[in-house]
Amino acid sequence: MHINLPEKRYYKIGEVAKAFNVNTSHIRFWEKEFAIIKPKKNAKGNRLFTQEDIKNFKLIYNLVKERGFTLEGAKQKLKKNPAGLFSKQEIISRLEIVKAELQKIKNQL
Repeated sequence: MHINLPEKRYYKIGEVAKAFNVNTSHIRFWEKEFAIIKPKKNAKGNRLFTQEDIKNFKLIYNLVKERGFTLEGAKQKLKKNPAGLFSKQEIISRLEIVKAELQKIKNQL
């Protein structure tokens, strides 16, 4: 899944929810369920997600939504081999970006 977010230091919860095509309550729920997501909070209590949080969301989204893991299954998978999952997810993300660029070039021909 290719996430369309601009390069920024922090993202608001609405931006993250829109990028993943889920509700903000879904983002809050995953935050509570998965310890790897640790957003910063400003003085008002608004959540501010970092690039690392976005990477973690991509990984969770891939496991739960695309590969059909249960939440418990996804948690166990993350505990078992987090480094391997991150590298695989990174490779998939990069390949999707390359694919999108090639599609653009093909459409221009």
